[in-house]
Amino acid sequence: MKVFVIDLSVCNGCYCCQIACKDEHVGNDWMPYARPQPDTGQFWIGLAEKVRGHVPQVRVSYVPNLCHHCDDAPCMEECKAEAIYKRDDGMVIIDPEKCIGCKLCADTCPHNAIFFNDQLNLAQKCTGCSHLRDSDPEEWTEPRCVDQCPTEAIRFGEESDFADFIAEAEPYRTEAGTKSRVYYKGLPKKFIAGTLYEPNDKEVIIGASCTLTDEESGEVFTETTNNFGDFWLENLKDNRSFTLTLEKDGYSRTITGLTTDIDRGLGDIPMDMKG
Repeated sequence: MKVFVIDLSVCNGCYCCQIACKDEHVGNDWMPYARPQPDTGQFWIGLAEKVRGHVPQVRVSYVPNLCHHCDDAPCMEECKAEAIYKRDDGMVIIDPEKCIGCKLCADTCPHNAIFFNDQLNLAQKCTGCSHLRDSDPEEWTEPRCVDQCPTEAIRFGEESDFADFIAEAEPYRTEAGTKSRVYYKGLPKKFIAGTLYEPNDKEVIIGASCTLTDEESGEVFTETTNNFGDFWLENLKDNRSFTLTLEKDGYSRTITGLTTDIDRGLGDIPMDMKG
């Protein structure tokens, strides 16, 4: 069965996937797979761009989101018209001829990947470009979004061929529990970052030891400030409380009660002499 695998470490936010999907589906009737996508208001694959942290410690994350073609798809269970079905290749399709426009599937989808076309009175979403792959399987082995991705951040194929990738990946929304067929590596996790400096000389402190301790579990994260005096402690769990200890030669500082409800850029941190 088919899967999408997405490596966010090489996604550069070019929007080619989103544009390619629009190009393929806007104004094109691909019955019985899908009716035309509206010009505006729907992105069957949409790129979410999020600015994280505080100036000057800022990261920008890009996460493509599409139908997750779930093995336990709540949209299928809720559809009273039995218009939603899973193909043998794992792709979930909304049959445009059977859809009665009740909107239950869109309301149920935990991935916000089903849209409603008011003009046509039907639900619509990613089809995995099944119309292309069925019509010319030798030419089209993957959807348009995958074909147009310049960095190969999005790939598509047999689940067995991506076994190594999947072993290191995770669903976008694990809590949904829908057995998603879209796997991500590099999903943004919380970070705590800052810049250390000596307040008298106004010079950054290079090579300082930065130790972050989870106040609940005792788990420890370590980092060393770079040539700009910066440290980045990343891949932290959400909504945890940490103690940060900073040390270099005769300088030290401890900061308690740092929480990861958000990504935290601590800005410039003056270091005190041990005393």
